[in-house]
Amino acid sequence: MDQNKIRNYAKLIATVGANIQKGQEATIIANIETADFIRILVEELYKAGASYVDVQWQDNQIGILTNNNAEFEKIAHLNEIEKARHEHNIKNHPARIWIDSDDPHSLDGIDLKRRNEILSIKGKEIRAYRDQYDDECQWCIAGVPSKKRAKSVFPDLSEDDAVEKLWEYILKTSRAFDGDPIKNWEIHDKNLVNHMNLLNNLHLKSLHYTSKNGTDLYVELLEYVIWEAGGENTKTKGIRFQPNIPTEECFTSPNKFKTHGIVFSSKPLNYNGILIENFSLKFEDGRVVEVKAEKGEEALKAMIKLDENACYLGECALVAYHSPINELNTIFFSTLYDENAACHLALGDSFKNLVKGYETMSKEEMDKLPLNHSIVHTDFMIGNEDLNIVGTTIDGKEIQIFKNGDWAL
Repeated sequence: MDQNKIRNYAKLIATVGANIQKGQEATIIANIETADFIRILVEELYKAGASYVDVQWQDNQIGILTNNNAEFEKIAHLNEIEKARHEHNIKNHPARIWIDSDDPHSLDGIDLKRRNEILSIKGKEIRAYRDQYDDECQWCIAGVPSKKRAKSVFPDLSEDDAVEKLWEYILKTSRAFDGDPIKNWEIHDKNLVNHMNLLNNLHLKSLHYTSKNGTDLYVELLEYVIWEAGGENTKTKGIRFQPNIPTEECFTSPNKFKTHGIVFSSKPLNYNGILIENFSLKFEDGRVVEVKAEKGEEALKAMIKLDENACYLGECALVAYHSPINELNTIFFSTLYDENAACHLALGDSFKNLVKGYETMSKEEMDKLPLNHSIVHTDFMIGNEDLNIVGTTIDGKEIQIFKNGDWAL
């Protein structure tokens, strides 16, 4: 792949995704296989004014060995080094970047029961720290090809050709393949914001999803929770950043207790290296009461039990079926890309920053709202070519939001 395109992509992540500020620290979390790209990204962060870039390397094979063999109490709780990192984040508010490169089989061989027990305990400790700095920091998730990921996406190509092809698709979906990625992104963000403004001006109180695959789902919204589009702003300084590169979504957080009906997935879910396919979720009073899946059912059932709220919705996101990602007609085996191919929902944590006036509200006030709070946030895809969504406004008017998978507004 043209190294100038890759460098421009790194610059896009640094200056638009994370939107690093002069004198700010940055943290990168990445697999060791992506080292060549990370060196370029670190350079671009420093060019943009970062005062220090901390790279935290990960390796899935070591992760599996640790999960399966380490003393349980030592890995089920934050150690002193991990606590120090979180305390540093509370004090310094670094921009955080996650590089997504794992293949759908990256955790084959892991003791899933043990892993979920660890996540359930440790996740609560992490959440207690992150609640103190999450909305003060920019963050961004972006993709980079690994050899195994590329071969999973393009199994009929040679390893080198698969990596090249995946680079091409990543750059195209990120609007970094042709022209100036930063200018491309400014135009794209404006288009998303236009849809966001339309949704906010409708004052919707509910959404009704239907599809020929059996989806028939009602989701109630909250009058004081807004729709957001792609980008977000930090709480105190109001720094705009792009949490996902790419992104095609307008999203909101629903009433935790007011979802009922059934919804069917439209694409596989790669849940932390475990592939879940052709699944459905049945909701009553907001809670998932029935789970079915052709593949990965036990992993899905375990996920919704990670804490008491992992079985409730935290997000509704609208994405046109004929999005640039979906037009590629490719399964990326990555939520980052596959969720932006079509409409999706998310189980688990909601977005407290979407509450009107949340900046002045206390934690106790926020906790009283019917929004979901969880240690997980798992997006899954439901959009297809015949998905219809009808919204009902607060004054009872019905409006077609999506028709045959695309925007009707």
